[in-house]
Amino acid sequence: MIQKPTAERVLSRALETGGDFAEIYLEDTRSNALVLLNGDIERANSSHRHGAGIRVYRDLFSVYVQTTETDEAHLLEAAARAAAAIQAGAGAAAQPLRESTCPDRHPARRLPESQESAGKARYLREAWKAARAVDPAVAQVQASLTDSDKLVTICNSQGLLVTDRRVRVRLGVQAVAAENGENQVGSQSPGALCGYELFEGRVDPAQTGAEAARIAVTMLRAPACPAGEMPVAIDGGFGGVIFHEACGHSLEATAVAWGNSEFCGKLGQRIASEAVTAIDDGTIENAWGSINVDDEGTPATRLVLIENGILKNYMVDRLNGRKMGMAPTGNARRESYAYAPTSRMRNTFIAPGNTPDAEILSTMGDGLYARNMGGGSVNPVTGEFNFAVSEGYLVRDGKIAHPVRGATLVGRGSEILMRIDRVGPNLALAPGMCGSVSGSVPVCVGQPMIRVSRMTVGGQQG
Repeated sequence: MIQKPTAERVLSRALETGGDFAEIYLEDTRSNALVLLNGDIERANSSHRHGAGIRVYRDLFSVYVQTTETDEAHLLEAAARAAAAIQAGAGAAAQPLRESTCPDRHPARRLPESQESAGKARYLREAWKAARAVDPAVAQVQASLTDSDKLVTICNSQGLLVTDRRVRVRLGVQAVAAENGENQVGSQSPGALCGYELFEGRVDPAQTGAEAARIAVTMLRAPACPAGEMPVAIDGGFGGVIFHEACGHSLEATAVAWGNSEFCGKLGQRIASEAVTAIDDGTIENAWGSINVDDEGTPATRLVLIENGILKNYMVDRLNGRKMGMAPTGNARRESYAYAPTSRMRNTFIAPGNTPDAEILSTMGDGLYARNMGGGSVNPVTGEFNFAVSEGYLVRDGKIAHPVRGATLVGRGSEILMRIDRVGPNLALAPGMCGSVSGSVPVCVGQPMIRVSRMTVGGQQG
């Protein structure tokens, strides 16, 4: 997307008033979305995003300028605007660019541009038909199919020049079950960093639709969850959202570098039970949150955050790494050229343990089994959280008794980490979108089944 001599001139312009580091991020993204509601295609959208961002550092001061015009004249103008905010005398010299090869761990075979709308619609109708067939109470089904093809080029004044292509496809199904004036919603949204080969064994549209409807119908006919403090078993996959929100964000340099994390200064210390090993891995083949390089051009890594309860690493981007005196870990991410990058999660999960799932439940006495998690809110400074359980079951004397609805899980991340006393063997990942100061980025959350020995469950008092 940019010629090497042009990039070198732009970087030199960005440094001419005193900057010590400069970077160019160019992006060209084509996206499509198809939405089906109650058997009919309701909406079809396509978009094209193109632009560049230029960033300049001097020590810990950073300036970011974006532009939708990427010819040399406009890039030089944007670089001059960024440089004008520095005004500190002579800057560092930009090194000659050296193009680096980026191994593609996540190849896409069936690119979005090669797929006809009729074929996409068939996937949606398969999901819709299967969802409607689950139960007469399923009153409405919405299915969506989104794809994106993003090409990025990253250059910086230390000589880096790298290009990366990122293709993602995701199916979403939301089913509404209605009965006696009440509604409940179930949803499923599998996706991957790949093309439409997603539907060649990885994702079954009919199974996805049926599962969304099953959750909605199950919760529709469930009684209210009792409130109180009790053991809680949280299933794999999207159950990992609690670790992601309540703990993961507090391990990002975005928070740690500025003292806005409960885990500041705790490297090498115990912050979780011995049962907990947590990893942020950008290298998992075709996983939704994977990358080849991050949005500063640093290669993807597999980063152990917590090992047997001991804090081992933070997730670090270039700018916050300067303040912390730490090297980047491949976690710098941004939604688009409109945002400067910062440290973000990729595929973040609690690693498998060795307690069978059946034993986790059979030895917990009376408590709650959270099979599927919904949304929630978190204070990243304190780690305090509140999450909805989208599918829950009451456990009596180690046996699943019956489904319950309206459950919420309340707690503080650092306390919950210490109370995880069992971890199952079967890791599952689930895709999602994570929002922060650098926009919304694709991530996976995940874990095996885990058990928290004591947790506050919000529900119906009685």
